[in-house]
Amino acid sequence: MEIRLIVIRTNDLKRLVDFYSLLGLTFDYHKHSNAPMHYSATIGQTVLEIYPLTKSQTEADKNLRLGFGIDNFEQTILALKEFQVPFLLEPTQTEFGFMTIISDPDERKIELYNK
Repeated sequence: MEIRLIVIRTNDLKRLVDFYSLLGLTFDYHKHSNAPMHYSATIGQTVLEIYPLTKSQTEADKNLRLGFGIDNFEQTILALKEFQVPFLLEPTQTEFGFMTIISDPDERKIELYNK
């Protein structure tokens, strides 16, 4: 089994795309049949899509937690700090590897690992 698709929703598409682009993702803006316009990036075999909130949502899900293995880890950390991204855990060695935990603009916890 493998993960093929992850969809996150937000009330500010551009802000979230700009944030995840700092991690090295490249997004396309497109639409599938009846779906709303959204952003899509490929990570290996997995597609990460950023959609607008549904009509019934008032805010993004803050409980989802994502983890990424990052190329150019140190440079990425510097870029994140330059953009004043909140660090919930400073880069440190853990039992899972060298990592940090940050918060995306919708307050999701994002784990970043030195690849």
